[in-house]
Amino acid sequence: MNNINLKLGRVLATLAAGALFGFGLSVSTMIRPEVVLSFLRFQDFGLMLVMGGAVMVVVMTYKLAPRLMGRPLFDDHFHVHPSTWNRDTAMGAALFGVGWGLCGVCPGPAIAGLGAGNLDLLWALAGIALGALVQGLRMKSST
Repeated sequence: MNNINLKLGRVLATLAAGALFGFGLSVSTMIRPEVVLSFLRFQDFGLMLVMGGAVMVVVMTYKLAPRLMGRPLFDDHFHVHPSTWNRDTAMGAALFGVGWGLCGVCPGPAIAGLGAGNLDLLWALAGIALGALVQGLRMKSST
C-alpha cells in the first residue's frame, strides 16, 4: 500500500470513527446536558449502561484486535499507550470533572450536540478551549 493510500485510509477511518462516535452520543442522548446532569445526580442510570457498554467494547477491542489481526490496517504494528499519573494529570482530571458536573458537557458530546443544532453548547466549548489554552500556556511557562 503506498503512502497516499495509507494516509487516505487513515483519514477515512478517522472520519468514520468520529461519525459513529457522534451518532452513538446522539442516540444515547449524551448530547443533552440535562440528561448528563440527571445521571451525575444519580437520578437516571441509563448513561451508565451506555458508558459501561462503550468501555466493554474498547477493552475487548484492545485485548482481541492484536491477537486476531496480527497488525493494524493502517500501520505496521499495534502501539502501547503508557499511562502516567502525576500532579498535572490529577489536577486536569479534577478540573474536567468539576466542569462536567457544573454544565453537564464534555468535549465529544458538545461537538456532537453542535451537529444536532444545539448552539448553546458553543459556550461550553469556549470554556473547554479557554481551559486548554490556560493549561498550555502554564505548561509552556514552566519549561
